[in-house]
Amino acid sequence: MAASAQLVIGIDGGASNTVAVLADARTGATLGRGEGGPSNIQATGVESALRELNAAVVEAFKAAGRHREPVAAAALGLAGVDRAEGLEVIRGWADLVQLADKITIANDATLLFAAGTPEGWGLAVIAGTGSIAFTLDARGNDARAGGWGYLMGDEGSAFRIGLLGLRAACRAADNIGERTTLLPTYLKALGADDPREFIPAVYRGKWDKAAIAALAPLVLTAASSGDATATAIFEQEARELALTAAGAVAAGGLSCENVPVALAGGLLRESEMFRNRFLHELRGCGVSPGPVGLVDDPVVGGVVLARRLLAQ
Repeated sequence: MAASAQLVIGIDGGASNTVAVLADARTGATLGRGEGGPSNIQATGVESALRELNAAVVEAFKAAGRHREPVAAAALGLAGVDRAEGLEVIRGWADLVQLADKITIANDATLLFAAGTPEGWGLAVIAGTGSIAFTLDARGNDARAGGWGYLMGDEGSAFRIGLLGLRAACRAADNIGERTTLLPTYLKALGADDPREFIPAVYRGKWDKAAIAALAPLVLTAASSGDATATAIFEQEARELALTAAGAVAAGGLSCENVPVALAGGLLRESEMFRNRFLHELRGCGVSPGPVGLVDDPVVGGVVLARRLLAQ
């Protein structure tokens, strides 16, 4: 089937959801937007990830009122594809479903550079359910730090903040350490009176990774109200995320002065308090931010990259 020269697709896939945007190749205007579930092949498995990718594309065409067809170019920014085998899996799927004539597949951070920095290079930091930092220089050389997942890393993420808040609540229930409002706050969130109800909530799956990450705003609210335990968690994790970002800058060999920064992920987008503290800590790590772009919709960067493919 011949590809439509008038259409491009941008796809943003991560640990929480997948978004596909069908756009006009000439103007970049959105024609249809579709969403699916998580498509990180490392976290959800190949079969599930490909199913959600496909679902998002199907919904984008449906929203545009068009029959599905190959497009001129597609740019996919996906979490979990840093290793060669991951790229091959996604490319195999794209070929099988005849996604596009031209295609580029890379980590989801590539979308942030396209959407959130003036010239498409600099430092990109994602802090949502998980956390990771990337750099891209003007010559296209990249580097990264973080992205080790919730068991080995994810410093400065919503999950880490939510988990540390839960741990603090458990210690407070045992009358260990400082008193904290996090205990009654977390009990209220669970709809329970007995702290022991935290155990089945966590270990039997009601509070899974996403649910624990969703508790992070409770910690930040408590910190803003002066709770010492919550404040310590907030400040520690902002510092840890800044250290991750500074590590990426060092690994990429970027100048530490006036670095363009793109920020994404629910934690950085939705909490001005956390965002400002992170930037403060980043300066403390010796990295001076230049223009800071807040990327509300990273998939826009996918459309930008797809259109660039057509010009090559």
